[in-house]
Amino acid sequence: MSASPFLVERAGDIERWTLNDPATRNALSDAMVVGLYEAALRAQQDDSLRVVVLTGAPGAFSAGGSLGHFASAIGRPLPPGEADPLIAMNRRFGDVLHALCALPQMLVCAVDGPAMGGGFGLVCCADHVLATERSVFATPEVTLGLPPAQIAPFVWQRLGDAAARQCLLQGRSYSATQAQPLGLVDELVANDALEVALRDRLAFMLRTAPRAMASSKRLLQHLREEVADLREEAAIAFAQALRGPEAASGLAAFARKQPAPWVPKS
Repeated sequence: MSASPFLVERAGDIERWTLNDPATRNALSDAMVVGLYEAALRAQQDDSLRVVVLTGAPGAFSAGGSLGHFASAIGRPLPPGEADPLIAMNRRFGDVLHALCALPQMLVCAVDGPAMGGGFGLVCCADHVLATERSVFATPEVTLGLPPAQIAPFVWQRLGDAAARQCLLQGRSYSATQAQPLGLVDELVANDALEVALRDRLAFMLRTAPRAMASSKRLLQHLREEVADLREEAAIAFAQALRGPEAASGLAAFARKQPAPWVPKS
């Protein structure tokens, strides 16, 4: 029997949620997205839960969206009059990001390795981000012919307009050291010190009064809600791009480890 792609472990008033598909560097499959969403909805109703730790199976935090189930649609326009299933698939990930931000508990992301695309978006939902020195953060979507659709509002809220434009419009990659002054990483630790640092951080967080902390998060959430909800628009933009020629050529070039056709030849 294969292991579950999403693991939940409870220890007292703390839960650890693990993206668990090491073979794909914890790429965000449908099963993983559903697991995250269901766990977040359940946690929102759990008054006994105080902290959620989101992490990845050893080797990565998350390589981003899994395009395997999109393969048959890449570069293929939708027949006229048909509803596009890609829109619903992409919007589901937007629902996950909104649900994570609505958690009344503290959300800690413990990052060891790459956090790419959708994984980058998950990190932007956290209240506290610990990262090892070997961690890497990137939003490569535009270099592949895709918009960073669902994660864009969350990156913008976390990093601010100027840094978000640098990140999202250029497909930049950041080391953990570079990500810390941007505000993406709160605590940078040695490669072998993540679990110790996490334990210390959780002990510090548990000094907070649960109801006062949850009330404070609700107040902050009201500020987030002032930003337009772009889930539907983002899902449509992603689906249209995936069915278009740029994504087809960009993803094919990526698979061949070659430059995309729009990259100038040296």
